[in-house]
Amino acid sequence: MKVLIVDMTHGGQLIASEFMKIPEFEVFALDIYSTMDSHTRYELQVNGLKFLESIEDLKEHKNPGTESDFMIVAPVHCNLEYPVDMTHHEAVGFILKDRINIPIIEVTGVKGKTSVVWILKEILKDFNPLVLSSLGVEVIDDGKWKVLKSDISITPASIIESMKLSEGYEIGICIFETSLGGTGLADVGILTNIVENYPISCNTKVASDAKLQIFKSKAVACEINSFNSMYSEFMEKTNTFGNSTDDRNHANLTASQIRFGLVKTDFKIELEDFKTSSNNILNESIEVSTFAPSPYHVTNVLSAVCASLSIGVPMEKIKEGLNNFKGVKGRTSIEEHDGIRFIKEINPGLNVTAVKKALLMMEDMDNVGVIFGGKYGITCEEIDEESVSAVLDDINGYMPLILVDELGDSVKNILKRNFIYRNDLNGAIECAIDNTCSNILIIYRSNFSDLKKR
Repeated sequence: MKVLIVDMTHGGQLIASEFMKIPEFEVFALDIYSTMDSHTRYELQVNGLKFLESIEDLKEHKNPGTESDFMIVAPVHCNLEYPVDMTHHEAVGFILKDRINIPIIEVTGVKGKTSVVWILKEILKDFNPLVLSSLGVEVIDDGKWKVLKSDISITPASIIESMKLSEGYEIGICIFETSLGGTGLADVGILTNIVENYPISCNTKVASDAKLQIFKSKAVACEINSFNSMYSEFMEKTNTFGNSTDDRNHANLTASQIRFGLVKTDFKIELEDFKTSSNNILNESIEVSTFAPSPYHVTNVLSAVCASLSIGVPMEKIKEGLNNFKGVKGRTSIEEHDGIRFIKEINPGLNVTAVKKALLMMEDMDNVGVIFGGKYGITCEEIDEESVSAVLDDINGYMPLILVDELGDSVKNILKRNFIYRNDLNGAIECAIDNTCSNILIIYRSNFSDLKKR
């Protein structure tokens, strides 16, 4: 059978290479964004991969009087004139379905994916997890975390690469962060939220359409509002989680009696009619303490707990892991230097919702300064400049606002309030210190690995 792998930019090269190992497939590729270098293309052609120059070339491969005999494999966000037979997510599930015999957790959603993966890392540390996140591929080696690769995407094909990298290590469970859905491999899939249902596939679809794929998992942990508004037909396999105990949004797992702190937050997790993989129903509560300085951090914790309980992780192990969680480098983290507290929200997927939530953390603090900015072209989803400028305009006028880098430069002509501009992040931090700010919130759009190189 002929199979056409579309898009060599988002993992298609690896997917094509795997299909070439299966004898019954004749494999073709379409580098739809023209990003593949000539040397790589030549090597693949030598090994038997055939390239189409455009989607129109499909017409030349039709059998007379029949439909095309190609099976088309393309990313869920790709807009083609031909029907797609298999998404990249489904292709990865097809390739790996008989290769993994340990539990798998997949994490998708609009916000919080990496943070949830890192909470799961702590909860499941003693199970020797293989971890794929936007911060890299990691395993436990001799009792310590070992980074196998730091610069990696969270396209579904990266799951295949992670499995290859982990060969030779003792792995007891897999935790995979995956963009825009799930592969169908997971024992439990997590949908963190759909806080912004942004358009994909040339505006022919939205994010929630793609993330529907996570419901191919054996069981699902889903944020309650997203579930109720978009996915309620999957009730039988889903446990829901959420901060609200409102009757209209009654979740299987909720937080109550929350006592927020910048370093540790204490709260009670309530379980109601909670389903586990061993067909038990849980109705109880547990007290936990962890890093969760705002409501959306608590929701991330609930997400990780929901998935852990679904697959039977003991509650004591969950409590221990949460207590050991200290935040995520490259996401929300809190540091103190020379009497100055730095609250860092560094995220390649920074959007308006994340900016609002970061600012909420500062409401009860004195001498606050806000640094806002970052880079473009980090992810497919760009930030809404008009909306984020409106959020920044609402900041207390006495609070210094320091804009930085490309993003800061772009919004400075939209803002109505006063601000300071600096070319780089170090200069912005020095400016905040010069303005006697003792609590400095850094909201910065960047890959953490890129930031470390500055």
